Amino acid sequence: QVKLVESGGGLVQPGRSLRLSCAVFGFTLDYYAIGWFRQAPGKEREGVSCISGSDGSTHYADSVKGRFTISKDNYKNMVYLQMDSLKPEDTAVYYCHADEAPGSSWGVKVWGQGTLVTVSS
Repeated sequence: QVKLVESGGGLVQPGRSLRLSCAVFGFTLDYYAIGWFRQAPGKEREGVSCISGSDGSTHYADSVKGRFTISKDNYKNMVYLQMDSLKPEDTAVYYCHADEAPGSSWGVKVWGQGTLVTVSS
């Protein structure tokens, strides 16, 4: 069984913080890159942040750089997205994605069901 389960979404006021969690089942984080994606109503799904399975290197979209932080705990098989200084434009369904071979057609690729983040006053 291979699956991802996101949690931590909810309603938050602009300027506040929220932490999303992604629980990984059925595989080892050491060998998979994990990405956070989001999709707002009427918009395309976009990449937010990702973390390497091998060395833990991280990358961020320009829109969230300096505000969001991705991290993981390999022992607990958990990936986190700390979101600070939230803006209304951050409102979206956030998805966790695991990829055994980013940029390749081979390997295990799994999506979670998503968790809704609403930033509004």
